[in-house]
Amino acid sequence: MKVPALRVLTVCTGNICRSPMAEQMLESAFLQAGIAAHVSSAGTQAMVGHDLTPETAAQLNAHGVAPKAHRSTQLTEGLVSAADLVLVATRAHRSEVVSLLPRASRYTFTIRQFARLVDSLEEGEWRDIRSLSDLVMSVAAQRGFALPPEDPTIDDVVDPYRQSEAVYAEVADELDSSVATITAAFARAAK
Repeated sequence: MKVPALRVLTVCTGNICRSPMAEQMLESAFLQAGIAAHVSSAGTQAMVGHDLTPETAAQLNAHGVAPKAHRSTQLTEGLVSAADLVLVATRAHRSEVVSLLPRASRYTFTIRQFARLVDSLEEGEWRDIRSLSDLVMSVAAQRGFALPPEDPTIDDVVDPYRQSEAVYAEVADELDSSVATITAAFARAAK
């Protein structure tokens, strides 16, 4: 029996900077690691039909990801319901996702929070992880036990829209780091 691909949804505000950058970085990293996943993105206040900002495309290129055509999409309850994992840019986006579909609280995280929590899994906890969905559930269970950061904004990714190239670069570096951690964990879980 073939295991269905994990469905990952990334979310930000306009769906032209952070969430498509995370989507394309995750998709590229998962493909390279042989992880069966379908990654998409949406925005809580999407600039529907718009492409990536030129700065987003430049940062994807700078991180070794060839930018793909993109059309921003409005976040809907259906998109959230269809996902196995929702990775958002900020805690405020998480609240918006959960307000659309309360049960999504189990599988919705900021991308930096998910990376931090997956990194906190201890060796013994990996024994029960036999699939990508097991990993998502294990990380969700960590939420109540792992110490939160002293500064909760550490889990957020700042909005680079209409900001300097340096802000876009910082966002891309943060996303790239989170994507690397998440991909390594998914690759381990998929073995």
